[in-house]
Parts: sequence; structure tokens; C-alpha cells
Amino acid sequence: MIRILLAQRLGEKRWKQADLVRKTGIRAATINELYNEVADRISLKQINSICEVLDCDVSDLLVREECLPPDVLARLPHKTDR
Repeated sequence: MIRILLAQRLGEKRWKQADLVRKTGIRAATINELYNEVADRISLKQINSICEVLDCDVSDLLVREECLPPDVLARLPHKTDR
């Protein structure tokens, strides 16, 4: 399972989603989907833009985790059982 760590990265910088929208030009709806980890896909151009603006690597934004049992997933802070 791929986790999107955008919420954590924005929190570290004390940025709002709107700040990232303004700096990247990516649609607010797309940023919101990434922030809430409900996006099914993202373009490489968008990943690159986000990484440039947040001054991070792709591995700071996207991580692969092993699939966890449903009871463990339910206890995680973000919904990851998509």
C-alpha cells in the first residue's frame, strides 16, 4: 500500500493546503485528495512540483507500507484501507 505523507509535510512547514495550491498551481481538489490520502493517481509533474516547493524528495512524500490487517488499519491515524 502506498501512503501519501502530504499532511505531515505541510504540518512540518505549518502550511495550509491553500499555500501549496498557490505555490504549485495544482488544483485545490487534487491537493485535498492527496492530503486526505484518497487519490488513486498523481502525475509525475505534480509530484515533482510538490517536491520542489516543499524542498523534499519523493521518498519524503510517498512511502510503501506492507498491507496490514483491517483491525490494525482501523487504529491508524489516517484512513489507509482504500
